[in-house]
Amino acid sequence: MSGVTVTPVAGKRDLGAFVDLAYRLNAGDRNWVPNLRSEEIEKFTPGKNPFFAHARWKLFLARRDGRVVGRISAHIDKLALAQPPEQGMGPGTGNWGALEAEDEQVARALIAVAEEWLRAQGMNRVLAPMNLSVWEEPGVQTLGFDHSPMLMMAHHNPRYHEWIEALGYETVKTLRTYDLDVTSEFPPLIGRIVSSGEKNARIKVRKVELANFDAEAAIICDILNDAWSDNWGFVPFTPEEIAYTAKKLKPLVHPDLIRIAEYDGEPVAFMMTLPDLNQPQKRLNGRNGKPSVLGLLKLLLWLRKPRNADMRVPLMGVRKHLQSSRLASQLAFMMIEYIRRAATTRYGARRGEIGWILEDNQGMVAIADAIDSKVNREYRIYARPL
Repeated sequence: MSGVTVTPVAGKRDLGAFVDLAYRLNAGDRNWVPNLRSEEIEKFTPGKNPFFAHARWKLFLARRDGRVVGRISAHIDKLALAQPPEQGMGPGTGNWGALEAEDEQVARALIAVAEEWLRAQGMNRVLAPMNLSVWEEPGVQTLGFDHSPMLMMAHHNPRYHEWIEALGYETVKTLRTYDLDVTSEFPPLIGRIVSSGEKNARIKVRKVELANFDAEAAIICDILNDAWSDNWGFVPFTPEEIAYTAKKLKPLVHPDLIRIAEYDGEPVAFMMTLPDLNQPQKRLNGRNGKPSVLGLLKLLLWLRKPRNADMRVPLMGVRKHLQSSRLASQLAFMMIEYIRRAATTRYGARRGEIGWILEDNQGMVAIADAIDSKVNREYRIYARPL
């Protein structure tokens, strides 16, 4: 492409430019939330992010007249290659992600180079965007640009999905998040389902135990890997990723917001709810991802005791042998209700967000509809043969 050169990231200086570009390009978007720069550096650093232990990758920078104007990652997840093709990944499927570009010409140049690298690695299909895995920030935003995302969800330039589609990429899946007013009680039917579950001596819905945090995290991830194993896009969590994620999320963990459901003493379901760290980060982080000392102190204090904190449910799961049963729905509604009560009374929450949820996941969509939640953001994942 005329005037645009794309080269691999080489060394710490290039990696810094790769990360810093996102802050510069999104500085004028009041709904974009800057993550901590140190965490973004870590995310793209092999040896720190365990994703790279089972992936081949290359990061690229685009320059125009010597100035950095775009970035992209290209990567191949070895665990994803081993999944059944009908679940979205499978042999021959590579990914690109982390796209940031000043204009369409830059985006086209970056995507072309990422595709070329994947093709040279023997891939015959690309599934994108993935930043970096399906567990992190999959897809590109197509709806909900008028408000900020909650934690662990991305906010993109509204033009990005148009540029991708113009290259012939076709939508494979649409991911949705659902917004709900948690200050209002759920419909009477949900109340009756919860009450019935409370009378069943075989059911126990408990808080996680911080004193046994590592063991609780292992239980949750074991349920997650089982519950999601047949889902589109599934890639198993490795033990290293379990430990890494648990360490990252521990400061956000409050026992009354994360529930494990047991049936006859066996852990069979969980629901993870986290206070929305994006709210204070948007105020205190600085547009470059480097909070002041006072800002960092305020963030740490907020983590210890979140107030007026909206909530997000990033993950939940029910063991596969119970899915599609009435018990699965009952356990879900019980966990949602118990967490709703804690969120409003202890943390001053007014909004909750569930997701992401695949548009064709009928069970989860039915639960979201039953509690009167509404779609507030959408993301698309595209595919294209190489």
